[in-house]
Amino acid sequence: MSFFTPHIAIDLGTVNVLVHDQGRGVVLQEPSMVAINEHNGKTVIVEVGRAAKEMYGRAPEHIEVMRPLRDGVIADYFVTQGMLEYFIRKVTGRFRLRKPVVMISVPYGVTSVERRAVREAALAAGAREVRLIPEPLASAIGAGLPVGTPTGNMVVDLGGGSSEAAVVSMNGIVCAESVRVAGVHLDEALISYVRKKYNILIGEPTAEAIKIKIGAAVELKNDLEMQVQGRDQVSGLPKTFSLRSSEVVEAFNEPLAAIISVVQAVLAKTPPELASDIIDRGMVLTGGVALLREIDTLFTRQSGVPAYVADNPLACTALGAGKALDELPRLQRSLPDL
Repeated sequence: MSFFTPHIAIDLGTVNVLVHDQGRGVVLQEPSMVAINEHNGKTVIVEVGRAAKEMYGRAPEHIEVMRPLRDGVIADYFVTQGMLEYFIRKVTGRFRLRKPVVMISVPYGVTSVERRAVREAALAAGAREVRLIPEPLASAIGAGLPVGTPTGNMVVDLGGGSSEAAVVSMNGIVCAESVRVAGVHLDEALISYVRKKYNILIGEPTAEAIKIKIGAAVELKNDLEMQVQGRDQVSGLPKTFSLRSSEVVEAFNEPLAAIISVVQAVLAKTPPELASDIIDRGMVLTGGVALLREIDTLFTRQSGVPAYVADNPLACTALGAGKALDELPRLQRSLPDL
């Protein structure tokens, strides 16, 4: 690797973007949100990242705050390119001498068209060379699993737009399943639950705050409670009501069941020798949803395999992609497309 060429790894998520810089670790973590203004038939990017998120639900009509990625893949190519350009420039500097080599994580189940869109967006955003790595493999590497050994390692990556379960061995994915249900869908389920039960409308930022403050995957011994503000659907006036963690658990039942079914499907098709390794070692949970209270308990109960949350689960994919970039020659023996 050239000393003068920056090497960066990007976890391009539906909810958050994390950037790992060679030698410095994870140097950027911002929401993958962009504020745009349609002017004279042209899309103008107003704000990116944290500044755009602060505008969400509060911006005037002519400004749209959006997520350019949906369910883990690019939904708006132009806006994604602008967002990547902003983050790459922020990490490598505005007046860099050389364009960076970039490793980007992509969901396991993406199509060749979706892969090409990510690669082309990154090249247009200023990358010299773009490598793509499956998110489950990057997460397993970032979580510190011995992926290069002939043993079974199971990782469940619970992101913002998609959830993936995979068994990794010898630097490759033996079997995997993906479902486009994740953190964003938990928020949507909570919004729907509150609307049906209390006849009150809450926004995505409020739902996310509830999930973080009192959210749980199973009922807690000590039920948590939170005062929530929303808009009454009948009167149209602001209203404050109380919400308990047991209600949040009820709201999350359906999306979490969809994620668990993916885990069970992967376990069902894992080769016997690797399955015995997984029973001994357990499965590791990564991604932002892994921070949900007692989610490891739920996965252990439903799968019969011990589950544990990785250290710093939110950063695992970015860390793993960064390590993969450092060990590219070795990994390419198993993954020629990397």
